[in-house]
Amino acid sequence: MADELGRVALVRQFIEEQTPFHRLLGLKVDHLEAGLARLKLPFRPEFVGDPFRPALHGGVLSTLLDTLGGMAVFTRLRWGDRASTVDMRVDYLHPGLNEDLVAEGRVERLGNRVAVTEMRVFHPGREAEPVAAGRGVYNIRRSDQGGEGPVPDSSGLPESRPGG
Repeated sequence: MADELGRVALVRQFIEEQTPFHRLLGLKVDHLEAGLARLKLPFRPEFVGDPFRPALHGGVLSTLLDTLGGMAVFTRLRWGDRASTVDMRVDYLHPGLNEDLVAEGRVERLGNRVAVTEMRVFHPGREAEPVAAGRGVYNIRRSDQGGEGPVPDSSGLPESRPGG
């Protein structure tokens, strides 16, 4: 239990404080537990992609989903393991309004080398009308050494290994 609480605290710190892009967006961790995550994104006028509707930019929604999926995966990794996005699908279901957003995600499968997540974005109080839904696939690189902490891999590419 103590390991899980420590891992959750590290993921929260990484998302809110250590990643400059997340700080720029204003992402806030709302809930974390092993395999489950919830993020809040406060509305900012800079997030509008269609000023005539108005509607939020799809890139904001996909960024939120990808961050959420990775965050959910990191809550399930061991100390020193790494993860990077391999593939992600986003379905844009309704226009994002000029309001705050909430994103929820869960790890659907965690294998030794691959994790699969399911995510959705909605406006607070409107969970039944998601703005977007997504599915992410993340490459997992297991650490042979402990003690370094969960360090995200920004390369996006798995290491090549002989025979695979």
